[in-house]
Amino acid sequence: MDARPARPGPRRSEVPLEALTPPWWVVGHWAVSGSGPPTRTSDPEPSSPTGRGGFDQEPCSQPGPGSAGAAVAANAFIQRLRQTIRQRHYSRRTEKSYAGWVRRFVAFHRYRDPALLGTAEVRAYLTHLAVRQQVSASTQNQAFSALLFLFREVLERKVEGLDDTPRAKSAVRLPVVLSRHEVRALLGRLRGRLWLIASLMYGSGLRLQECLALRIKDVDFGRRVLVVRDGKGRKDRETVFPGKLMDPLREQLQRVRSRHDRDLVDGRGAVTLPDALERKYPRAPWELGWHWVFPASREYVDTRTGLLRRHHLHPTIVQRILRGAVRAAGIAKPATSHSLRYSFATHMLESGYDIRTIQDLLGHRDLSTTMIYTHVTSIGSKGVRSPLDDEP
Repeated sequence: MDARPARPGPRRSEVPLEALTPPWWVVGHWAVSGSGPPTRTSDPEPSSPTGRGGFDQEPCSQPGPGSAGAAVAANAFIQRLRQTIRQRHYSRRTEKSYAGWVRRFVAFHRYRDPALLGTAEVRAYLTHLAVRQQVSASTQNQAFSALLFLFREVLERKVEGLDDTPRAKSAVRLPVVLSRHEVRALLGRLRGRLWLIASLMYGSGLRLQECLALRIKDVDFGRRVLVVRDGKGRKDRETVFPGKLMDPLREQLQRVRSRHDRDLVDGRGAVTLPDALERKYPRAPWELGWHWVFPASREYVDTRTGLLRRHHLHPTIVQRILRGAVRAAGIAKPATSHSLRYSFATHMLESGYDIRTIQDLLGHRDLSTTMIYTHVTSIGSKGVRSPLDDEP
């Protein structure tokens, strides 16, 4: 009887980017036992599961010190990186991304002191990502940006001679756009505040995080606009407020007001303010205008102040329910929450609106980013006609 075939190696989607980051309990074990991070003496076999795919740790030509001090020093260095990022007021997502890439970079080189690493080590890691891991161009560029920030801003060193480093080739892909019928079918599968969130993303062209981060003071019923604060690139902008959503949004704000009043009676009801506004306006966290339009159902304890605060709804909740709604609506496209924003731009173009206006509503810095939707609309309802349709 023939033996069962070996399971193929994991694909990139099966192994998270955090695979190279040692968990905190492993680092703690190293610190207690003094064993240090594990080392490998030879390359994995090509047929082994770790030989291809996934973000597995590859052996380095110069192994680092296998001591507990290396892991402890790596964690201390990450904290220094975070402090440098916060001094420049980068977003929390950028901080998380950069810290993750620096952890994986240090782990790839066996936890050697980052101050001892240089251009050759950066080139080796970027080559590993492009050639061995076959990551996308955007992923490799993100890692490159994180390492540039590490050397230029944290270590205060220049990294040169990376022009000949293999880079992943950028792929030109079209956005996943839903037809008007598909949008109606998708929204018809949603109820309550999830329906309202999806309707705002489609009707106003909002990103998911922008929609969830809306505060009550940013909803202008009189002018029929929504003010997006601290959007991508830390830019504010105004976008259209669909008239059909005015009454549902008023009802949502009334529910938020009722919950806020109950929280105030119980001595709670605070939210987080951006930057240092809380020091400037000490009572603002309890004011209704600063509260989220879509608050979370549970509160959390702020580790800095010890106060109970309420954050906005978590994006993963919306993403999970949207995936189920896409399947229930029978939509075969790999639609996500961002597809509603894509559909907003495409349908606005199909309705004859100027592309500059759409650029302002979407908050794009470069017009070329918005121009991608002109290709989507130029094929189909308003553009090319197939010659087969002219045949008798």
